[in-house]
Amino acid sequence: MNPLTRPARLTPGARVAVVAPSGPVPGDQLDAGLDILRGWDLEPVVAPHVLDRHRKFDYLAGVDADRARDLEHAWCDPSVAAVFCARGGYGAARMVDLLDWPAMRAAGPKVFLGYSDITTLHEAFAARLGLATLHGPMTAVVDFLKSTRAQEHLRATLFEPESVQVIAPEGAAALVPGRARGVTLGGCVSLLAAELGTPGARVSARGGILCVEDIGEEAYSLDRILTQLSRSGWLDGVAGIALGSWVDCEPPGMVRALFRDRLGGLGVPVVEEFGFGHCEGALTVPFGVAGELDAEAGTLTLDVPALV
Repeated sequence: MNPLTRPARLTPGARVAVVAPSGPVPGDQLDAGLDILRGWDLEPVVAPHVLDRHRKFDYLAGVDADRARDLEHAWCDPSVAAVFCARGGYGAARMVDLLDWPAMRAAGPKVFLGYSDITTLHEAFAARLGLATLHGPMTAVVDFLKSTRAQEHLRATLFEPESVQVIAPEGAAALVPGRARGVTLGGCVSLLAAELGTPGARVSARGGILCVEDIGEEAYSLDRILTQLSRSGWLDGVAGIALGSWVDCEPPGMVRALFRDRLGGLGVPVVEEFGFGHCEGALTVPFGVAGELDAEAGTLTLDVPALV
């Protein structure tokens, strides 16, 4: 697995587009998030359909075609330096194949930020654009709005990526000790499993440092997801694994036992409590960047900054 193209870091005054590829966005939370971005001397531009809600399926932020056009138009706008997702939820899988990927490729690299359901788009940006992306806090999500740590780590990643080239969350611990080198990838583990067999999907995590987390999955469901990834060969050759947050999953002891059972036999370093995902104070983790995972030290050291 080779490192991907890194986009340019942001500078004061940069225009950033906010889009909603998945679920509906609370207007008050969006306003609060935009204020934070303005406080960083960014100029946020809200896409036309961000506050839409689908008439039949109220779990979607408007119709698929509108969500796709918002993202596509923002990406292809030469005045926009970054595209931030407002929130996750569900819906990215419904619109990802509606995007004009050749046009987006021609527009060149820029920062793309999101997590949760946005995992589908992280994978698509890697496969179809060869672009490194940021798995991090979204503009209209409560965990970002209320967490100084999440805000500051994201701000540093965007403007001063050298300052966070070593990601070292408090509380990280080795589930399986060791060190591994590879290229980062990942997101919600349930969505990585859901991507199997879809157009342009990654066929293997070989050579990668897999960073996974999820929310609201019971133990049997996580077991099924990890077993599916293993049986499909997707985990063959993975270099190392960092486990993020597991909010509203089974009690930690059961989840830990499951990871030992399903991942311990891979013979690669595994670190838990790595502080990214659906958790308070979530750290920003770049995907598509080479680095070293040290499970015992609880660190991910990137070879180069997340952004150029």
